[in-house]
Amino acid sequence: MRSEGPMTPDRWDYWEHRYQTGDTGWDKGEPAPGLVDFLEAHPNLPRGAVLVPGCGSGHDLIPWARAGFHVTGLDFAPTAVTRARQRLAGAGLPGEVLCGDFLRLEPPRQFDWLFEHTLYCAILPADRSAYVNAVLRWLKPGGYFLAIHYLIPDDGPEPPFGTTVEEVKSRFGPHFELLETWVPRSYPNRVGLERMFWWRRSVEAQISPPEVAGRGLGAPV
Repeated sequence: MRSEGPMTPDRWDYWEHRYQTGDTGWDKGEPAPGLVDFLEAHPNLPRGAVLVPGCGSGHDLIPWARAGFHVTGLDFAPTAVTRARQRLAGAGLPGEVLCGDFLRLEPPRQFDWLFEHTLYCAILPADRSAYVNAVLRWLKPGGYFLAIHYLIPDDGPEPPFGTTVEEVKSRFGPHFELLETWVPRSYPNRVGLERMFWWRRSVEAQISPPEVAGRGLGAPV
């Protein structure tokens, strides 16, 4: 099944094609080092349900599940969803992986934690306001938003799209309390290009309905 129109990064078939053709340079075959270090350094974090949108093949689901969180992955591409489900099952860990568009879907429930890793830089920059609103929809008031942002200077025609510390703070600052930010341990080719942010969602943050105008079709579920 394919959607009508050109494949662009806001469409599920763009990402499905990249998974099927092996064009997945962002997949390093292991969890984000910064996430692993964060969980090891904070063994007494409040447990609960964590959502990992744009989870890809599911590498980042594993350390969350092993740390005792109830994990839910979400991805646009059916092939990625299948791989993430297989990864959890192969590790003997509980969890679920949903297929769909993080920016479009109405959450079936809200989560205690949300983890961002390489999704923000993968969506079109024009959709970043919708991304912030999606985080607010999926995350409980007072919930925690942990993010690894990929800081590169220029926007090219294909993902990853650039961002800066200043832009991240300006977008999320009005809706979240910044608890901590730091430079994490990274994959070898990303050393010095990543920054982690630990936010807590404001109870008073306002939520808007999903912004669907002009967006591509969601992946088949």
